[in-house]
Amino acid sequence: MERAILSQRIESILNEITRLSNTLYAMDNTNIEQYSDNYEMLSTEAALRGEVIACRLRHLIYETTSIKKPEYLTSAGIVQGISITEKDGVLEVTLPCLLPKKNEKQGSEYLTDPIYYTLSKYAQTHTLPKFRHCVVCFSHVYSQELSSMRVRDYDNLELKQLLDVISTFIMEDDTGLLCDAYHTTEIGDYDCTRISVMDKERFPSWLSDRENRLRSISDF
Repeated sequence: MERAILSQRIESILNEITRLSNTLYAMDNTNIEQYSDNYEMLSTEAALRGEVIACRLRHLIYETTSIKKPEYLTSAGIVQGISITEKDGVLEVTLPCLLPKKNEKQGSEYLTDPIYYTLSKYAQTHTLPKFRHCVVCFSHVYSQELSSMRVRDYDNLELKQLLDVISTFIMEDDTGLLCDAYHTTEIGDYDCTRISVMDKERFPSWLSDRENRLRSISDF
């Protein structure tokens, strides 16, 4: 890459960092209880700018260094805290954040690329199930320390791209004829999203276990 083009790329990232810093400063000076709508707008803008910065830096690495995309994104998945577990016929992918809003392209890329390579790495040492008739359960967990005004409608979240990535590894097809979707909102210690995939026959017992577990948690 020519030096002039590289400098332009770096300058654009620095500009985004400056805008992010200004937005964070505005968040810090906004009364979240009195101006919750304004705070939500600012916090969303800050999160998206952070994702733009991360994605631009990723592409810069791919184009200017010898580091390969799979190598970097596997590391990104570890740093982000993406985890995969499998127990009693249920495969669970945990993301250390809430899902971005629909149509926020770079927000989706920020998550889906590391998820893909984390699953690829997991598949190297584990035999992944291949579900035909299955249920996908999206558990949206919101931090108890933050305002309940943050809870969003399910149809405003970016789910399709995430499901497309996961289905590549463990589903014969994610068509509605074979795959049902279930959503739940929970309050927890921190924000995260859990995606649990299982055979349809396993779903009733999974749901019962989950409801019993939630009843044992103190009322937030």
